[in-house]
Amino acid sequence: MSYAIITLGGKQYRVQEGERLLVDRLKTDEGKTFNPKVLLVGGNGKTDLAPTFAVTARVVSHELGEKIRIGKYKKRTGYRKHTGFRASLTQIEIESIGAGARKAAAAAKPKAEAKPEAAPEPKPEAPTEAPARTAHPPKGYEEMTVAQIAAEAASWRRPNLEAALEYEQANAKRKGAIAALESALAEKESH
Repeated sequence: MSYAIITLGGKQYRVQEGERLLVDRLKTDEGKTFNPKVLLVGGNGKTDLAPTFAVTARVVSHELGEKIRIGKYKKRTGYRKHTGFRASLTQIEIESIGAGARKAAAAAKPKAEAKPEAAPEPKPEAPTEAPARTAHPPKGYEEMTVAQIAAEAASWRRPNLEAALEYEQANAKRKGAIAALESALAEKESH
């Protein structure tokens, strides 16, 4: 693909391989690579709104933007005030577009080829009960902050809330998250 649209710091950028951009300051150290969120991949007359492609970017340097002069003036009073502002920026370079998808596709092919070689499993004659569905915490729960959990917990289904509470008590043990999940569960029980 020839271009991608990524999002960084709440802004969207159209990027190509080898391109350098100035974006708002990132927490990533100089010289390190990262994968920004990809919104769209396009090129050669095709666009993909739900891309599985990964964009790899490298932080080149952290810089200060151009100085912006700000002047305040009130007539007939002699009031004049001047200040300045320089934005904290990060220069990034796009190293590759779609490299992650190629690696994932290459890893998936051997698994797909291995299945036909295996002997087919005998089908049971009598119908069996469907396996019990296990509830999982909502997608991306491990990366959520306590504030995000508190804000979104009310919209989750009861099994997801129970699974998230179980996860918190077993792994993270964040008091604020546990309290938010318990209050959301109590609210679900009262309805």
